[in-house]
Amino acid sequence: MDPFTRNYSIALIVILAGLTAWWISASWNPRVAALNAVLDADPDLSGYVYDFRVLDHADGAAVLSTPRSFDVPAMRFLEIVKPELAGKAQDHPAMIAAQQELIQHQKRAQNLMLGQPDVNRVDWRLDVRWLADHGVQVPAR
Repeated sequence: MDPFTRNYSIALIVILAGLTAWWISASWNPRVAALNAVLDADPDLSGYVYDFRVLDHADGAAVLSTPRSFDVPAMRFLEIVKPELAGKAQDHPAMIAAQQELIQHQKRAQNLMLGQPDVNRVDWRLDVRWLADHGVQVPAR
């Protein structure tokens, strides 16, 4: 290997290693893992069909994933996780019960986070990846 190629390769490796180290340090938040452990330890949440996750934690705010939003109504999510609800009206008793169950679990996740000493606010972020994995396209904003 000639000296130029060797030096170029070394420089490229050093730059890539530096960028990788920077990316890891910028995105690594051990508190997120600890908050997710709180959610995982809850028996009510661990048995639910959707896995609420903490995506970020900063300045007292925990960002949690959710399968519903103004763009993706709860009914769309519920028809995926409970196929027997497909085609049922929004006011059908089974659909109402499933919506209440979702609300209760979402509130449970929120209250668990607000019970942490360093969390004073919960923000919700639509879980676009989960929805995409289940065939739901989310409109771009």
